[in-house]
Amino acid sequence: MADGFKVDMVGSRKVGALGSAHEGWRGFRVDQIDQKARKSVPVHMPNVFTVNAGSNDCLQDFEVDRIGDRMDRLMDYLWAAAPRATIILSTLLVNADERTERRILKANDRFQILAQQKISEHRRLVLADMHGSDGPRLDELVDGTHPNDEGYGKMAIIWHRAIREAVQKGFI
Repeated sequence: MADGFKVDMVGSRKVGALGSAHEGWRGFRVDQIDQKARKSVPVHMPNVFTVNAGSNDCLQDFEVDRIGDRMDRLMDYLWAAAPRATIILSTLLVNADERTERRILKANDRFQILAQQKISEHRRLVLADMHGSDGPRLDELVDGTHPNDEGYGKMAIIWHRAIREAVQKGFI
């Protein structure tokens, strides 16, 4: 139970001592996550998607100018497969590498524009800003990219706040 809701994590992967299910793919780009989603979503049919994807596109400098298009395709697929689902889309974390950070800022701009477009279309979407002042800082990254425990704690607070917003809007 969390905030009075029964939470049932779903996905094709397991992590941790309790074996929490998820569909996280460390090291994958948005297009690769899209391919995984097309196999997993019809099986698990989640009602909430928490999407934190695009860091690897930026790390690999993979067509960052088109990252918004890839995220748009992924989200459209998620809604096509699970029409009543809510997407919590996050912006990307800060990065210690200056070139990567510039790409992350560009990706975050694309994600914010895309989120506003989807919201104006009355889609069930909430944006979770992981790059804001309350997100993980550079000194809370273990390798310049991935957060330490404090950074993950901050991410959890941001996810929770975004999910609560979705509840308040009647999306969940």
